[in-house]
Amino acid sequence: MELDEYLTQDATGLAGLVASSDVTPTELLSLARQRCGEVNPTLNAVVADLGQVADERAADASLRGPFAGVPFLVKDLGQEYAGFPTSNGCRALADDVAERHALVTERFLDAGLVIFGKTNTPEFGAKGVTESEYWGPARNPWNTGHTPGGSSGGSGAAVAAGIVPAAGANDGGGSIRIPAACNGLVGLKTSRGLGPYGPQTGEVMFGMVTQGVLSRTVRDTAALLDTIIGPDPRAGYAGARHEVSFADQFGERPGTLRIGYSASSAINANPDPEAIAAVEGAAKLLTELGHQVEEVSPPYDDEALARDFLTIWFAQLYGQVADVKMRLGSPDSHFEADTLASAELGRATGMLPLLRALQGVNDYIHSLAGFHQTYDYFLTPTLAKPPLPVLSTRTPDRLQKAARVVRKLRAGKLLAASGVMDEIISDNLGWVPYTQLANLTGRPAISVPLHWTDAGLPLGVQFVGRLGADGDLLRLAAQLEEAQPWVQRYPAPATSP
Repeated sequence: MELDEYLTQDATGLAGLVASSDVTPTELLSLARQRCGEVNPTLNAVVADLGQVADERAADASLRGPFAGVPFLVKDLGQEYAGFPTSNGCRALADDVAERHALVTERFLDAGLVIFGKTNTPEFGAKGVTESEYWGPARNPWNTGHTPGGSSGGSGAAVAAGIVPAAGANDGGGSIRIPAACNGLVGLKTSRGLGPYGPQTGEVMFGMVTQGVLSRTVRDTAALLDTIIGPDPRAGYAGARHEVSFADQFGERPGTLRIGYSASSAINANPDPEAIAAVEGAAKLLTELGHQVEEVSPPYDDEALARDFLTIWFAQLYGQVADVKMRLGSPDSHFEADTLASAELGRATGMLPLLRALQGVNDYIHSLAGFHQTYDYFLTPTLAKPPLPVLSTRTPDRLQKAARVVRKLRAGKLLAASGVMDEIISDNLGWVPYTQLANLTGRPAISVPLHWTDAGLPLGVQFVGRLGADGDLLRLAAQLEEAQPWVQRYPAPATSP
């Protein structure tokens, strides 16, 4: 197989070629590394190579599974690979070697995937852009001056550029769907409880984080999710099980659906015209396909939701920083200033606001459930703006210095009183105000690449479904993929090997 053919195949296609002995896993791994060598120096998508471990796995004649021999990457956050560090994009964890695989990594391996590297992520996955001080910024293969999104931005850039046909990702506030939208990919955040977590940790952010993948095709997303979803006897409860595999479901086309759409946001009162064009274009396509589509008011207060989301996020981040400090004795200098300031806000906020935020989650669940009594899906742009320029959200040096002082003085209450929460909402969530809803409510949501801007950048649209409607979302996505194919579109680096 030549590289140009490798670039045109999805993971399902490559697995079929391996199964028919038309190509070997060793040949595919060589092509993946060749492609990585060509584009990664510019994109900075892959930040660690598993070296001989991957070579030996590719050469293993006993390799089995539905994706046996297909090259794959896992995210350097929450997808630990035994014997290698999982940095979470943080200098303090640069040498924190995993003693065992994460459960999701075990299941990727059980599927026969050849994991050969780890992808770039922001520190603790705390931003919608992938620009950690430790690894440096990842770049978007459609335009390297722009972000591939976050926090699974390295995975998104690697898939879009053709290093691998799919890669591991996870989503705590949009971290699968934002990179999907930025890179022209498919990204499904599954219903709460479906995907595996642990054993390093239980459910992160009270179950708001889910494991998954980024891919170029709906069939890959469906089949790869089938490999990782399943019962876990070590889990705190049994998640809902789907009796028919996603791969089998997605081949069926949906009946007539009722879909409410909106680009409105209290956080961003003026979404970019491209975002509005994306959702209106999707609404038009859905209507042409026979679905009932109408513009609606958002079924929740997204400004209140953003505050509750950040309250929970900061509390989680405070716990993570405290844990690393306790385990490894890491000084403040090994963490980014933004992380320290956010963790200090989490510490100073206290328990009562956190409990109120969690109670707010119940309100959003009920509001969305009421919406879904009338509509099958809530359609929004995935992003309120096209992918941002790299480093455009970087905190100025003077404010970073101030943040470190606030941390040292434990002056989080003063920081909260300064109105910084409003600035954080505006700066970090203003361009992605639509994605946190699915995380807080535990509902499934998918981003599909239906729109490209006049400047040639992807900007996806998002569908939020009822709890457990993951397979239904994949069926709709497959219908849209068939009606308006995107798989033939490649960014410039992927068309010039």
